[in-house]
Amino acid sequence: MRILISNDDGYLAPGINALADALATVADIVVVAPDSNRSGASNSLSLDRPLSVSKAANGFYFVNGTPTDCVHIALTGMLDVRPDLVVSGINNGQNMGDDTLYSGTVAAATEAYLFGIPAIAFSQVHGGWAEVETAARVARDIVLRRFEMLDAPFLLNVNIPNLPYEQMGPLVPTRLGRRHQSEPVIRGQDPRGREIFWIGAPGACRDAGEGTDFHATSQGCVSVTPLQVDLTHRDQLDQLRRGLG
Repeated sequence: MRILISNDDGYLAPGINALADALATVADIVVVAPDSNRSGASNSLSLDRPLSVSKAANGFYFVNGTPTDCVHIALTGMLDVRPDLVVSGINNGQNMGDDTLYSGTVAAATEAYLFGIPAIAFSQVHGGWAEVETAARVARDIVLRRFEMLDAPFLLNVNIPNLPYEQMGPLVPTRLGRRHQSEPVIRGQDPRGREIFWIGAPGACRDAGEGTDFHATSQGCVSVTPLQVDLTHRDQLDQLRRGLG
């Protein structure tokens, strides 16, 4: 199996290093990741400047761009062989509910999915890298399942509790939960007295009931959410057809 690995925390992050070590035991891997932390980059492509690819001493490739840039470059000009699977992560913190819209981790996997390649995004529920080696072991277990029950390609969003392997709950199929509106921005001043703004914290959970990713991980289980890209609001499409004649 040939696997392309990327992330949004950068090629030096403990999560991607643990993931690469775990998957290298079961597959031929190539790592193409951002040169620095690009969290929150979503599905952005860098169209205003050229991008460069460098190779680190450990064999990882790093790009001065977004997670989507990394996967796009790898699939459209860099790799000689098309990968069988693309994995992204392991992210330093959860990507659940509405957060998936902003996540660079999920975006890297989504880019592969758009190219018709199965893809999985992996995140730990809590930041700080506690039990990251366990999360990598869980990720390897998930990759080895191959998910032949799903139509290909598939796009999975996986959130793993920060628990020892022996305490980890089962894999649970879930839907995305929902959050309340984000907290207000934080105002400040730069050293020259100019007003600056920091993005506020995410809102609290609004929909975290049974069946959601929030609920599964709160029970110590691994949340596995199948995603799709079609953003069409089908109910309103029918309303438009009737209203516009």
